[in-house]
Amino acid sequence: MPSAKILEKKQALVAELAEKLKGAKSGVLVDYCGITVEKDTALRAELRKAGVDYSVIKNTYIRKAAEIAGIEGFEPYLEGMTAFAISNDDPLAPAKILCKYAKENESFKVKVGIMDGNIMEEAAIKELAEIPSKEVLIGRLLGSIQSSLYGLCYVLQAKIDKEGGVEAPAAE
Repeated sequence: MPSAKILEKKQALVAELAEKLKGAKSGVLVDYCGITVEKDTALRAELRKAGVDYSVIKNTYIRKAAEIAGIEGFEPYLEGMTAFAISNDDPLAPAKILCKYAKENESFKVKVGIMDGNIMEEAAIKELAEIPSKEVLIGRLLGSIQSSLYGLCYVLQAKIDKEGGVEAPAAE
């Protein structure tokens, strides 16, 4: 039987994780087995730079925290060595960084994800990872608007040129 102090610490960890899950925009569960310390350190630095909280957590803690947060569906994925990346800001950041890392490292595997309290399979996470960044999407939108305006200007200028131009009003 664990001592009261140890039990209290474990309960605090689970409660903290449950609060993170409740407030998270997204999260990704990964199997980090077989990666080197150098690669793990580089991954953690990249995730930290993106504002993603990444930590190795016992499967039983994740199970209990998900239960407290009201998230169902984690149970089948809570086996082996598990790490959890949670983002409160950018919902795509964990998926993008971890899927890129999984492509580069065979032993690293994305298990499952969560977005707005819903479980997402590995395939859905990989699709999210392929979405261009917000800046790229805004650039594409502005480019399409700009090309439409240029087209309108060319048509109007051609109409003006065809009719002989616009005459200046006569001075009286």
